[in-house]
Amino acid sequence: MAKIEKRNLSQPEEIRTFDKGKLELVTVGGLTCRRATFQPGREKSTCVKPVVKTDTCEAPHLNYHISGRLRVLMDDGTEDEFGLARCHA
Repeated sequence: MAKIEKRNLSQPEEIRTFDKGKLELVTVGGLTCRRATFQPGREKSTCVKPVVKTDTCEAPHLNYHISGRLRVLMDDGTEDEFGLARCHA
């Protein structure tokens, strides 16, 4: 029988910081959930690439935006901008 699991991103199990950003992570049911906070002017090429050492992000994401805007550029050249209360994968 499945058990109830409860986590709170205000009490993260792990915090990762990098130039102009922070990730707060919790694991629930074997899945990692994150809260990402990015400062204006954040660019993956200058803020994250030195940490992950890849040209582009290789991890799948499902995001829910609470505030601000995020421009996404895919390897195939597709791009879009996301904002408040929109999900994307």
